[in-house]
Amino acid sequence: MADILTRARREVLEAGQGLDPDGVLEVLRLPDDRIPELLELAHQVRMRWCGPEVEVEGIVSLKTGGCPEDCHFCSQSGLFESPVRSVWLDIPALVEAARQTAATGATEFCIVAAVRGPDARLMKQLREGVAAIREAVDINIAASLGILTREQVDELVEIGIHRYNHNLETARSFFPTVVTTHTWEERWETLRMVRDSGMEVCCGGILGLGETLEQRAEFAGQLAELDPHEVPLNFLNPRPGTPLADAPPVPARDALRAIGAFRLALPRTILRFAGGREITLGDLGTRDGLLGGINAIIVGNYLTTLGRPAEQDLQLLAELQMPIKALNATL
Repeated sequence: MADILTRARREVLEAGQGLDPDGVLEVLRLPDDRIPELLELAHQVRMRWCGPEVEVEGIVSLKTGGCPEDCHFCSQSGLFESPVRSVWLDIPALVEAARQTAATGATEFCIVAAVRGPDARLMKQLREGVAAIREAVDINIAASLGILTREQVDELVEIGIHRYNHNLETARSFFPTVVTTHTWEERWETLRMVRDSGMEVCCGGILGLGETLEQRAEFAGQLAELDPHEVPLNFLNPRPGTPLADAPPVPARDALRAIGAFRLALPRTILRFAGGREITLGDLGTRDGLLGGINAIIVGNYLTTLGRPAEQDLQLLAELQMPIKALNATL
């Protein structure tokens, strides 16, 4: 039987065909001394099938906290004893956040709300916020508002939302362990409607929720089936007051194996560094990930956790001679 990286070189690098879950699992089980070889191959795959550009994005929370869902990793759930308070952002603050995001060189600004799904009030504020941002800032606008109806999908298209984020979070077989107030299938249906609408689909998840390597490989296969435009790859940053508050961070070597494996499963997809990379990988690991298949990055802070200063990430991209994707190339 051919070595998995030899097979990946032939199937993924040369033919552009992603590894199946069995192949991904073999990659996730590679010994530590083969991680550099894996990351080098993943980087070659990214360069061949995606090109050298890196997409930079900033995110802001329109509604923080008070969410009725019980996602066990999330400090925004109103069901847990979390220090996060319920806060709504006003339109001027939303515009200023978009302006600051654009000033970093980012081409994408994502508006996020901690809800099961948007109600009429949230949709009205989003519509007004998007209009105000468009008057002030030249930037693509994405949204992440939870589970949608068909009518809400159509409204997002109408107001010009470029990309919709709705993470599957983890493998279908493991999902009920970390969320009980809605199903994996409900999330999948929202993603199907978004794709059918013509909006770009952004869908990823969080590694380190307690899933097995087999379930991590299963998740990669399910993302490949969905074929999203972008996959944000988060690593659990345990939050006080949540059921996963005492979970250990993903070891750096496991995180790097996962980055390489997901790139080999999704050779043509934007693979974005997202939450948790700071505590899991640190500065050196962030560099290794960018040289191991990552081709997008969230700069600045996340929704309820601190990220690296945008200037540090932008300086790192300059040092690595990785060009930032231009706005006109994303419109």
